[in-house]
Amino acid sequence: YSEEVKAIIGIDPTLPQMSEYFGDDVFPTMPKYTEYMAPIGIARLLAYVTPDNILPLSEKGTYTEVNLKMAKSIVAAKYINKAVVKETNEIKNNFDLTTNMTFPSDLPVMIFTPKEQYVEGKSKIDFYNTQLQNIKNNKLVVLEGQHYLHWTHYKEMSENLNEFVEGLK
Repeated sequence: YSEEVKAIIGIDPTLPQMSEYFGDDVFPTMPKYTEYMAPIGIARLLAYVTPDNILPLSEKGTYTEVNLKMAKSIVAAKYINKAVVKETNEIKNNFDLTTNMTFPSDLPVMIFTPKEQYVEGKSKIDFYNTQLQNIKNNKLVVLEGQHYLHWTHYKEMSENLNEFVEGLK
């Protein structure tokens, strides 16, 4: 998509080479029956019974009650649907198909990643740095937090993104 894609921005993205780097070849799968959780109301029930598992992890007051209610509604309607189940079950195949691909050196790439503990001497920070090393315009932003950094660092991420894009002009 070189005519359409002008840059790649990732929030703690899972890249195919991660499996080999971390020595982890366990890929998640979901049984087919889970695609019916949303249509029959189980996802809605989970959204209301265990909201802490599905709502944004953030400081109190970051999101209004209206925002949180909307998030519950979206999760209830879209969580674990046919597309999510199919996508999850294709992760291994997609990794296998793309494992030798790299970012084009002339395509700007920015990655946000949480600061995390090393796994047997390896970290996502080191991994992403190796992925970015041959890219002319790249930026790795390390933030305190968990995988869903946009829930807690949206302002800082927005500032970094705007700065990165401005630097490309």
